[in-house]
Amino acid sequence: MYCSFCGRSDREVELLLPGMNGCICNDCAERAAELSREYLGKMATATMTDLDMDSLPKPDEIKAYLDQYVIGQETAKRYLSVAVYNHYKRLNQRRDDDIDIEKSNIIIVGPTGTGKTLLAKTIAKMLKVPFAIVDATVLTEAGYVGEDIESLLTRLLAACDYNVAEAERGIVFIDEIDKIARKGDNPSITRDVSGEGVQQGLLKLLEGSIVNVPPQGGRKHPEQKMIAVDTKNILFICGGAFEGIERKIAQRLNTHVVGYGAGNHISKTDRDKLLHFVAPQDLRSYGLIPEIIGRLPILTNLEPLDRDALIRILTEPKNSIVRQYKKLLDMDGVELVIEDDVMGFIVDKAIEYKLGARGLRSLFETIMIDVMYQAPSMHEKKFVLTREFAERQLSKSNFELLADK
Repeated sequence: MYCSFCGRSDREVELLLPGMNGCICNDCAERAAELSREYLGKMATATMTDLDMDSLPKPDEIKAYLDQYVIGQETAKRYLSVAVYNHYKRLNQRRDDDIDIEKSNIIIVGPTGTGKTLLAKTIAKMLKVPFAIVDATVLTEAGYVGEDIESLLTRLLAACDYNVAEAERGIVFIDEIDKIARKGDNPSITRDVSGEGVQQGLLKLLEGSIVNVPPQGGRKHPEQKMIAVDTKNILFICGGAFEGIERKIAQRLNTHVVGYGAGNHISKTDRDKLLHFVAPQDLRSYGLIPEIIGRLPILTNLEPLDRDALIRILTEPKNSIVRQYKKLLDMDGVELVIEDDVMGFIVDKAIEYKLGARGLRSLFETIMIDVMYQAPSMHEKKFVLTREFAERQLSKSNFELLADK
């Protein structure tokens, strides 16, 4: 007896199931079950053409979902929620409508560690359109070492299994957009291939045109057949830290007053809020060309995280750091109890070392490393994390070297 699919005999497989006109081995049966689940899962997922306006997630529903994972940043979450909802409505617009709704691409400005990428990853979980997060740091002008601009859409195609029709109504989040800023205003004999050259190449993608996308990405397969993708209905969301753009804003607002002690009345809080006044001309002075700024009409900012926000980040989100470590120890049968003053201690150290939200996990990992090492072998079923224990663990690490002397 032989398998009708792979041709192997009953001696070469573990199990051979006979049927009316053939047989199937256990390996082929498992593979067929996987393919069936994958296919049926895709068929069960409603496409945009099957959705009506009543079934679309409303802006307040999108924001409520973001609130479960991202702390603060109310303005940015509102902008994103409205942009995604309008993108849905734009895709559901009738073809015979005489009013053509244009897409509104977004650019988000905010310091590092404030949640730009987290917002993108979180909103991707609930979307009913293909979503891809790409990095602008690897992009170069065509013909130079690095990734071509068209490779941005390769991730989007992969997210929808290379269904071009689905990809043409997806959303792309371009991270680290500030890394392709123009390096200088003065003309040079050398080309700015990873700065202004990339911005010029992005113009056709952001505005909408038919782009030939390499399905395998890069230039390692020059013989591959290109896939034509129309970017007219693809929504682009750009995010960047724009380190030092506060100085550009301050110069525009003329906050530096001439005279002895003239700037003393400007508090540190006011300087932290300079990002609220970010404008397109600040992006231009930072190094973005006017053409690309015009194709990103919606500009919003993320606020720097204060002490209260960092404490909330530790405990409130669904996948907060505290909940993750409690779950990890619970898997070993150990209950983790954290005293209240430990949270404030960790946040104060993150602020002192200028680590931001990303540093919270580094500090927590340093404090808990010995406990995580001993947890599988512990006889006690409960561990209480005290401030004294946290201070002792941090004192053994090298974090003290980060403090400002």
